[in-house]
Amino acid sequence: MSKAIQAINRYKAELRDFEFILFEQFKLQESVLGQGVYSEWDADQVKVSLAECYRFVKEVTGPLNAIGDAEGCKIVDGRVKTPTGFKEAWTKLYEAGWRSIGVSPEHGGAGGPYALMVLVEELLSGSNTAFAMYPGLCMGAAEVIIHFGTDEQKALFIPRMMQGQWGGTMCLTEPHAGSDVGSARTTAKPLGDGTYAISGTKIYISGGDHDMAENIIHLVLARVDGAPAGTKGLTLFIVPRVRASADGVLGEYNDVSVGALEHKMGINGNATCVVNFGSDGKCIGVPVGGDGKLNQGMSQMFVMMNGARIMVGIQGVAVASSAYLNALDYAKDRKQGSSITNWKDATAPRVSIIEHADVRRMLLDMKARVEGCRALAVKLSYHQDMERLLKGKDDEAAAYHGGQVDLLVPLVKAYSTDQAFRVCETAIQTYGGAGFTRDYPVEQYCRDSKIFSIYEGTNHIQAMDLVGRKLGQRGGANTQAFIGDVAKFVEAQSSHARLGGAVKQLAAAQEALAGSAMKLLFWFQSGKVQLVPLQANRFLEMMSEVAVGWLLLEQALIATDKLPSVDAGHPDHAFYTGKIFAAEYYAFNVLPAVAYKATLMNNEDKSPVEIPDAAFASV
Repeated sequence: MSKAIQAINRYKAELRDFEFILFEQFKLQESVLGQGVYSEWDADQVKVSLAECYRFVKEVTGPLNAIGDAEGCKIVDGRVKTPTGFKEAWTKLYEAGWRSIGVSPEHGGAGGPYALMVLVEELLSGSNTAFAMYPGLCMGAAEVIIHFGTDEQKALFIPRMMQGQWGGTMCLTEPHAGSDVGSARTTAKPLGDGTYAISGTKIYISGGDHDMAENIIHLVLARVDGAPAGTKGLTLFIVPRVRASADGVLGEYNDVSVGALEHKMGINGNATCVVNFGSDGKCIGVPVGGDGKLNQGMSQMFVMMNGARIMVGIQGVAVASSAYLNALDYAKDRKQGSSITNWKDATAPRVSIIEHADVRRMLLDMKARVEGCRALAVKLSYHQDMERLLKGKDDEAAAYHGGQVDLLVPLVKAYSTDQAFRVCETAIQTYGGAGFTRDYPVEQYCRDSKIFSIYEGTNHIQAMDLVGRKLGQRGGANTQAFIGDVAKFVEAQSSHARLGGAVKQLAAAQEALAGSAMKLLFWFQSGKVQLVPLQANRFLEMMSEVAVGWLLLEQALIATDKLPSVDAGHPDHAFYTGKIFAAEYYAFNVLPAVAYKATLMNNEDKSPVEIPDAAFASV
């Protein structure tokens, strides 16, 4: 085996930060663990689970990351062959139970809280993004069947998908449509017995086929004859690659074939497929939930898509975190140049590059962005846990938490993935020329991370979802609650001895954000709606930066309280000190841009839509 594809784990994670967020910032042991459906979980179980999962990924999936990138996938005899070691890793993953740690015991899972599940997902995705996508998509498809399937569908598909016996996908995109799902041309013709003949082609299907499971269950959006145009006329069908009897015995192939594999920039270990349904007119599918659920495909698919969007945000955090931690190790070890204090002395000793100011700036920038985005993702999952625990007991509080979940999904997906690519690029810059080579993992991280801002709804789609739907949900109550939560923190901490200046930066950003939200409302109501898509991305970034800045300062506040009681030689002393500096860096170097972006929104510049097409270039 060549040097480029040796089975060496390069994945790194900082479990201390995981535990800090869970138990010191969000206090899971007091509000979630031991409560309701989580009554069997305690803090020790969560910590052991994270430690054991980290050990698993370092031993099993991490060493396959570079192998999957170098080998990629191949079509052999009509089936996708995954890279060396993937099939064995799939078996070990399901035997270990990591894929189902957050699944209800009713379906064979451990019933863990969402806040734990997203961090397990970070470990799985960070160690090997391409591999982790296969079981992740299978889990998403299974969840849709759990929510909307008939009893017979649940009995047939769920146990086998949850155990890894069968895989799963979601099939939305078509060659002519891209993100315009409503223009799908895949058809479904009733056969008179509750089944439908499916015909069409889907593209960019992640995990569209593989050799790790004996069957693949595709969830396919298709249009029944006579259905309304657009998304309102789409039905979601269960289309197995191989037909199965009610007791799960596999039969004949279901006229589902892989037309091609995409040649990609990254995630090469995942099979991104063109999938053809019904090329010979023999593809059979059934509506999720039966004939009574026709034309409800998009609402059903959103259960999977929302979960997928959160998981893509976690992918971003995961890959960015390992890129940062690898760059940090390299900066501590690599000696180059002398200290700035000896810059005129040609004989001065070489120092580790972490002593150079610009390298330190890059490292602190990466640290703040990674830890802030992780806190944002866990905050979303904490809201999910609280909504689940409070529903039926305190519906008003449950509605608050559910509303914050809705509001934060586009932020977690879009901001975390944009920052992932930025962090990976900064990690390469930290290495210098070495980072551009395959001798180190950061160039793969950078290539892998670019897709995160594109799939599961491009980040502009997330921004339009935020400004077009989410800001106004519940009459704007969710947005008001978010801004109000930040304002309460600002009011309580603006005079803090150490952090007061940084909190004032958050206050200015929060005020600018609130004003910009009103500006968007004004544009909607005053006939200036054309400005909304021009500024949607900018607004999402502003809101994300306020959220991240708030959470980092919340962490710093905890750290300043804990630091005096920690011995200077204890590792926690350095850890808490790092929390304070990361928050201050973000507050003074990122948050001031929120007010500037608000000014840009107020300019109402329309040059991108007013420029004539021919004026872009004379070619």
